Amino acid sequence: QFNLKNGMVGLVTGGASGLGRATVERLVQNGASAVILDLPSSDGPALAASLGERCAFAPADVTSEADVQSAVALAREKFGRLDLAVNCAGIAVAVKTYNFKKDQPHSLEDFQRVINVNIAGTFNVIRLAVGEMGKNEPDVDGHRGCIINTASVAAFDGQVGQAAYSASKGGIVGMTLPIARDLAPMGIRVVTIAPGLFSTPLLAGLPEKVRSFLARQVPFPSRLGDPAEFAHLVTSVAENPMINGEVIRLDGAIRMQP
Repeated sequence: QFNLKNGMVGLVTGGASGLGRATVERLVQNGASAVILDLPSSDGPALAASLGERCAFAPADVTSEADVQSAVALAREKFGRLDLAVNCAGIAVAVKTYNFKKDQPHSLEDFQRVINVNIAGTFNVIRLAVGEMGKNEPDVDGHRGCIINTASVAAFDGQVGQAAYSASKGGIVGMTLPIARDLAPMGIRVVTIAPGLFSTPLLAGLPEKVRSFLARQVPFPSRLGDPAEFAHLVTSVAENPMINGEVIRLDGAIRMQP
């Protein structure tokens, strides 16, 4: 049975902050082991040290083949296997397609960077992590591993200025089913979570007035999500073998306005 307490091993990208950090903490607290994959400049080393011997830090950029290969190798060397990969690493820009006041188009470099980190980075981690998961002995159900990606409600209700971000998250939504189908014969599931408004570093840069305005847009509960609630869904999905090829909105019923 795919159970955290049975010593499951998870790799979490963006694991040093926000949704990823909450996921790492919940995995370790529930008896699993975790590898934090995050940038060398992140709080990863301190977090791994504070969580003890069932946690390790792999400094890596998700868009780098060599970096992600090293992170997967670290999971194998330190914990003997890899059962779960959770993609939380992501970036955002907020720029309109064209600024008519300044007669200036959206930067193509910014657009490409968001697509590269969010889509190609997610795919890079998936394609390398599943190679390791394929070595696992299947359980009675034939189950060998699980991939959980992070999209956003912006994939469906993208707002003004979110062309790049929404496109990148829509790409993650769009590849969920085909990858689940690709990996089904090996017993590796693929599920995507589309969070609404969560209290993360991505939102922390906003003024308090804006944050409370955003919180009021959420029908119920009328507040920003707690990263621990995202982590809770990650562990539920990991432990429920029938959830596969699906995108789950975790958003307090919000539908973003333009």
